[in-house]
Order: sequence, then structure tokens, then C-alpha cells
Amino acid sequence: MTQVVPPILSVTPSRALVDEKFKVLVENLPPGCPVTVRSLHQSEDKHDWEAYGHYISDHSGVVSVSEDLSYGGTYTGKEPMGLLWSMRPVPGSRPGLRLRKMNVCTPMLVTISVHSGHEGFRDKAPLASVLTERWYMAPGIQRISINEQGVQGTLFIPPGPGPFPGLLDMWGGGGGLLEYRAALLASHGYVSLALDYLGFDQESENLELKYFETAFNIIKDHPQVMPDRVGIFGLSLGSLVAVTLAAYSTITKVGPCLSARVNEDNQVIWKDVGLEFITDPSNIVGRINCPTLLVNGCDDQNWPTVETAEDVARLMREAGKEHLLSRLAYPDTGHLIEPPFSPHFRATTFVIRSSKEKVILLWGGQTKPHSDAQEDSWRKILSFLQFHLYCGPSLKAKI
Repeated sequence: MTQVVPPILSVTPSRALVDEKFKVLVENLPPGCPVTVRSLHQSEDKHDWEAYGHYISDHSGVVSVSEDLSYGGTYTGKEPMGLLWSMRPVPGSRPGLRLRKMNVCTPMLVTISVHSGHEGFRDKAPLASVLTERWYMAPGIQRISINEQGVQGTLFIPPGPGPFPGLLDMWGGGGGLLEYRAALLASHGYVSLALDYLGFDQESENLELKYFETAFNIIKDHPQVMPDRVGIFGLSLGSLVAVTLAAYSTITKVGPCLSARVNEDNQVIWKDVGLEFITDPSNIVGRINCPTLLVNGCDDQNWPTVETAEDVARLMREAGKEHLLSRLAYPDTGHLIEPPFSPHFRATTFVIRSSKEKVILLWGGQTKPHSDAQEDSWRKILSFLQFHLYCGPSLKAKI
């Protein structure tokens, strides 16, 4: 009697940083066998997310997600990391969900499984499964809560004696303390401060530049930081703060009050009112004297980043500072350019701070090109930081 050997599923490495690639391999299948390889993750707010690809085993009964074509699913073609970047809420989930890691001291747990056939796989027991861990915080990273001189945030310090370059990490207008990017930057060798600047009893329109200068100095003066190699990393509203900090040393105010329009799908768009806001950036841009990297998506529906980047480039060129500016612009890419292999969100629920109203906010982008942009931009961001903060001349590089 012939004993049927069960399929063998392996994920290598099964424990890694979120920006590291893995290899998924299924062996011991019959030749020409249709199977579905699926990823499943339950978020911290108890929503299930999935991605899957439909494969056919080769003549030796093997499916390699890194080398073989997916013939359908949440992604198609040869996509080694499609099981992560194409994740979406499972059918029946409420609209507007967004996947973000809030507790960086624990991993993102993702179950990779293989199922027979291409149809009805959710209703079938898996042929094999593997639990993987995806970490933002590498082993040995110190995580320290900061509440001093009026500044609130979280500091991440790489292992080792140092000193290290430093980074001030700022998110956008949604507010709250988001730590995952700062933790990942610390995992790449930077003392990083995730700054909370909208999450406490202080309205954005009354927020003075002094707060950010104090936060910057907390990093600069830290004994494990090289004081002349400190940069600023901003996304969305945080990028506006970064540019302002790069230009000014006196107290100014940021965060204007804006209204928005709504499209036919009842999704809120801020891009048009942003155009009004950037009509005269010359008084800021001409003051920038440090290396600057601008990253934007060309399908950003939340903010006029294409127009802003073009204006910044023109004004720096007119000021004779074009050599300080690097630009990355990605077609079919939206507003939320996250670390690599993060799921793409074209529109998500957003709470308007002034009214506490929940809306569906349109960010833009198409899943595949947006995901490619996240991977490419992260690699180039790390190269930019490496050159200016580790290898380059003594300049306070800001991104």
C-alpha cells in the first residue's frame, strides 16, 4: 500500500523584519496540482486580513512563490512578497479599514497556508501551514517613553555602544503616537524619536515650531547620538513640519484649518484645498540649506504633492540650491507611502480632529504600482540616510 506523503510548506526566514523578503516553498505535491497559497493575519483591532495566489505545481511537485506565476488571487504574476503587500480585509469586513501596528514590542503574526484547488479554499482545511513573525523592532532595540520639556513621544535606540545618527520621525494629521516606522529605522541603526504632536491637549493651529525644535534637541543632545548628524523624517503633515524646520529657527505656526470636497463615492478629498495652501512656498523653500529628499505619489488624492514637489524643485533651483534636492515620484501611487510590503489603502476611515466626525478619506494609488513604489522608495530612503548621516560630510540631513 502506497503511503501518501503530505505536502511540506516552508517559509524562510520565518522570523524577520517587516522590510525583509521571505521565500515560500511548497514541496511534495503531485505534478501539475492546482493549489492556493494564502496569508492570514488578525490585526490588533481583531480584523482579519488575507492575501492569496493561485499556483500550479511543476513537474517535480513544487511551488515556489518567489519563482512561479500566480494565475489569480489578490495578485498575479511572479510576486515574491505578494502574500504581504496585497493583503486586504477578508470578505464581509466593514469598509475603510487600515492595517497599522500599534504595539511594536510584539510581532505581526502571519499564517502562511497551502490549500488544494483554486476555488472554495477558505472552506477547506489547509494541507500545511506555517506561522511567521514580522517585526518592526529588531532584537536589542531599546524603547524609551519620552515625556520631558513638554515633548511626548517614544525613543528607539539601536543596540551597541554608539554613537549613532539620529532621526525625528513625524506622522500626519491623524494624530496619535505611531511608533512602527521609528522602530524600523532604529533597526537600521538610527536613534529615532517617534513624535506625538497632535495626540494630546494641544490644537494643531496653536502648535508652535518651538515644540519640534525641543524634540529635535532631545535627540541631538542624547549621549548615544552624533549631534551633527540628526535628520528629520516626515509623512503627510509631518513632511510640511520637516520642511518648515529645515528652513526656520524662529517660532512659527503650522497646521492650517482646511475644508474638503466629497466625490461621488462619498470619499473626502483634500487635494484641492491643499493647492490653495501652497500658492506661495517661496518664503520657506529658499531658506533650506540641507540635503532634502522629496518622495511623492503621482496619484496622491489627499494632498497636491506633485505640484508641491515641482514648486520646491523650481524654487530651490532659483535659489541656487538644486544640488541639495533629490526627488522620487511614482506613477499610480497614492498618499500613504509606507515601509515595504505594507498593504495599500486607497481609501480608509479617518477622524476629522476638529469635529470628531468619521469620514472615508481618499488617499489614491493602485495596489501593484503603489506597492512597488513603497519597496523602491524605502531602499532609496535608507541609501539617502546612509550617505548623509553615516558616510557624508557633517550636515544635518533632513528627509
